[in-house]
Amino acid sequence: MRKSITIPSILQSILTPEEVALVVQAVGYVDTARKFTVYHLLQYWCAAASEEWPGYRFGADRASRIGLPEVHYSSFSGKAADVPFTVFKALFHLLIRKCNRETRRKLAFPKELLLIDSTTMTVGKTRLPWAPYHGECSAVKLHVALQDRNMQPLKVTETVGSKHDGPISESLESIDFIMVMDRAYGKLERLDRYKKDGQSFVIRLRDNVHLEKPRALRRQVFNDSSVIRDITCQLGTSQCRSEMRHRVVIFRDFEGREIRVVTDLIGITAEQVALIYKARWQIEVFFRWIKQHLNIPTLFGTTENAVYGQLFSALLVFVLLKWLFDGAKHTLPRHAELSFVRFTRLLLLDGLPVEWMLRIYRMINYKYGHLPVTYSG
Repeated sequence: MRKSITIPSILQSILTPEEVALVVQAVGYVDTARKFTVYHLLQYWCAAASEEWPGYRFGADRASRIGLPEVHYSSFSGKAADVPFTVFKALFHLLIRKCNRETRRKLAFPKELLLIDSTTMTVGKTRLPWAPYHGECSAVKLHVALQDRNMQPLKVTETVGSKHDGPISESLESIDFIMVMDRAYGKLERLDRYKKDGQSFVIRLRDNVHLEKPRALRRQVFNDSSVIRDITCQLGTSQCRSEMRHRVVIFRDFEGREIRVVTDLIGITAEQVALIYKARWQIEVFFRWIKQHLNIPTLFGTTENAVYGQLFSALLVFVLLKWLFDGAKHTLPRHAELSFVRFTRLLLLDGLPVEWMLRIYRMINYKYGHLPVTYSG
């Protein structure tokens, strides 16, 4: 017999039933169930993400084998539709606060980077009639602010797929970070406001944005630099133009395409500005990972509560896995090193090397008390 670590058992140590009950109370939901509570639903949603359950029926059949209370699938789906998804959104942000004390990467930039973008989950038009999208599709979006230093989400906002990214980004702003964003967020009025408010940013410009009255900035030229121009200018035409002058850096990406980014940063080189924007690719990697490994494209329910509750629970699992990986890897010998993808796979298959198992036990027991375990033969 060997000890086995599961996502529900880890969750039980870090988010206690009492903490979940407080969040439920704060949201205003009255949980009258005894056999299948909100806490049990959270465990089901997290297991659905980590084990990639295909639906309610499979999850109800599988639950007892991983130590969860056994219920009929109709209880699972009914509870998912009834519990406000804001409960799971609040629990997700609570877990971020608890697990957000990792060792920070030291960057040669004035502030940490906050990568902002959105990802869309589409289904057939009849599945989510409250979320119409293009043609015969329905869709929901997750708008994410991702910290570059540790690849952990800082804020997440949910919308239907037809919502434009730009206005939603205002709920993800943080003056403590340099926000790094793509072309959808580069509205001229917003750039002026960022500069007035002291909100640092590096944002890609649309190709059709006119550069008015450009003035070249002095800079040291490097032989291997990808930077083409470093200027200040106003943005737009006489019909719609920025009030303020902005710094624009033009460089080539690794495929030779010309990229134009606007920023308020002055005390760093154009090459550093280009590097900051290139870091934005990490949020695309994040979206690809959660879609491939956390069952996000497989939406179980058809109501807002079921859909968004499942999505926020999946993000909660990501935060948990990333926190375990980052906390354990720094104290392990080189021969035991694993990638994040392999660590996740081995954890879910109950195949982690003993060095990783011991480190995880120590992490959780030191911070949160006893880690419940199951036994496999």
